[in-house]
Amino acid sequence: MLTNDDRIAALEAIESIKSLKHGYWRACDAKDPEGFEDSFISEGAVIDYGPLGSFDDVKPVVEVFRNVACAKVDGRYTVLDMHHGSHPEIELTAHDTAVGRWSLRFRQVNTVERTETVTIGEYDDEYRFTDGAWRISVSRFTPRWSITRPLGDGARIEEGTFGSRG
Repeated sequence: MLTNDDRIAALEAIESIKSLKHGYWRACDAKDPEGFEDSFISEGAVIDYGPLGSFDDVKPVVEVFRNVACAKVDGRYTVLDMHHGSHPEIELTAHDTAVGRWSLRFRQVNTVERTETVTIGEYDDEYRFTDGAWRISVSRFTPRWSITRPLGDGARIEEGTFGSRG
């Protein structure tokens, strides 16, 4: 039987993992490669983003992030992203490991092709407590459906402010 201290520690771990995942999505939307990278274990993360590719470490996917999410044409970003994650199911598997599942609602505006894409899918993650914080050790995204449509001539795209968590 779990003690109250055990239950509190479990709840704190789950809340930390939720905060980690939300920070990951916030880094994606803010075009913050350092925040993105900090969300993962430093070496050996398994990342499978379906059609976007599979990686056996965070560093190669950070380069993809820099080249795609942070790409600019004429001083403006070529893609604008919006990640909304919900329905977390997080289970501690040990004092320093956990698994989680999330639903994602993703929206992307391509400012060059003038399209909008909406994608719905699921993340299946594994987490590890390392160096004093929870980090993603495995992240697999399974798309459920997606729609891409052109932006009409009257659509006006206004770019806001992007940057790190600071």
